[in-house]
Amino acid sequence: MKKLLALLAIFGLVFVSCSDDDEGAIIPDPVPPTVDYTAGSANFSNYVAVGNSLTAGFSDNALFVDGQTASFPNMLASNFALVGGGDFKIPFMADNLGGAFLQGEVVRTNRLILSFLSGSPSPVPVEGVGTTDIANVLSGPFNNMGVPGARSYHLVAPGYGNVDGVLPGLANPFFARFASSPGTTVLADALAQNPTFFTLWIGSNDVLGYATAGGAGADHNVTGILDPTMYGGTDLTNSLVFAGALDGIIQALKSTGADGVIANIPDVTAIPFFTTVPHNPVPLDAATAAVLNEAYDQYNMGLLGLQAINQISAEEVQRRTISFAAGDTNAVVLLDEDLTDLTGFNDALTNMRQATEDDLLVLTSRSFIGSLADPGNPTSINGVAIPLADQWVLTPEEQQAIATAITAINQTITALAVQYDLALVDANAYLNEIAETGAPLNDGSTVTSTFGTGGGFSLDGVHPSPRGYALLANLFVEAINAKYGSNLPGVEPLDYTGLYID
Repeated sequence: MKKLLALLAIFGLVFVSCSDDDEGAIIPDPVPPTVDYTAGSANFSNYVAVGNSLTAGFSDNALFVDGQTASFPNMLASNFALVGGGDFKIPFMADNLGGAFLQGEVVRTNRLILSFLSGSPSPVPVEGVGTTDIANVLSGPFNNMGVPGARSYHLVAPGYGNVDGVLPGLANPFFARFASSPGTTVLADALAQNPTFFTLWIGSNDVLGYATAGGAGADHNVTGILDPTMYGGTDLTNSLVFAGALDGIIQALKSTGADGVIANIPDVTAIPFFTTVPHNPVPLDAATAAVLNEAYDQYNMGLLGLQAINQISAEEVQRRTISFAAGDTNAVVLLDEDLTDLTGFNDALTNMRQATEDDLLVLTSRSFIGSLADPGNPTSINGVAIPLADQWVLTPEEQQAIATAITAINQTITALAVQYDLALVDANAYLNEIAETGAPLNDGSTVTSTFGTGGGFSLDGVHPSPRGYALLANLFVEAINAKYGSNLPGVEPLDYTGLYID
């Protein structure tokens, strides 16, 4: 009997123990192991970041305090601090609006925010007056030497930070705020800090200015012009000019004994700025389509007439023939400089055609298509009755010029990374991956390049969101760890927003 009672007592304990577990008894989580972080062979004690808007933390078409704080170099600096990294000074804007002025003239507009006033969300500048005065030069030095708008050759251009040159368009307003002197260069100010480690990401603007202007600028890989003082803001930088500038920059940075990491440039035509507006966004009813077809009938007949006398091919006639139909997916009409010039036969036979899926319409065209060229004439519809000018569309020929330039630039970056023994970040492949498949996060969500909702890009369609910058920061960390034997942890992208919501 005593043995039976003892057994029952044991069973009772077991039962109570199981019951307590079922009722949610607290079981302490295992204590995570302590990680000893190491810098490997790198010295992160004085980190300097050199580059353009992507380095500065530019997003939503502006530079502002929160964006600068969420720059990828600042994220890297937080990792470097775990292994002896020092302070990371940033030339902060005066507020979170992003607007800036000089001598009473606005030189930068406010950052973009989603507005729902029109019924569907669209980016508009946030309300308020920016308080950043370009003439109020900050006292440095600054570790983040990212200068929005800078091209490769700008980093070595004396006077690029001269306040007096900003309004005439001879200097950069962002660099003017923190340049050590009017005649200094971005590179000189970076070198003056004697960096022990650097990141260098430059070259995207050497292509981007041409691309965002719809290829309206000059392609200096074709013109052969090697003097960058003759370049305009929408021109495509000659690849030899880029190579010479980059080689000099890296050689100078390495002369301090610093290690570093360099990134190649992405395929700019894969960003939301070029993938959001479809080639066929025009809705028409049957009556309007009929009126338009009648209006373009003489143009189409003129093409056939010139084909009959062997002035253009049947293929070009087919490409240029303009036709509309009732429905929501009519293609816009555009001007294409690569078509045969027929105006010598008839001034009305301009280089017009309708867009195809091979054309890329710039993001800003979505508010222009459908507007009136002449407010007093309801038939003067841009993109329908009035062809879109060159700056609104990247044609296949212009896309090929961009692809050729990017290939040459990235080959140079890879070769110089090997030559100077630098870590290399393949930002091109990674951002293509974001565009094609997305990047999975720890909560099961996926960051994509879809405009406004994908979480990877900001509202300007060009620059990453803070979450996008976090993903890029981790890409830099991976390259640094692999090259220098460090074990930096990276950052958690979910800690950063995919879209600013005010």
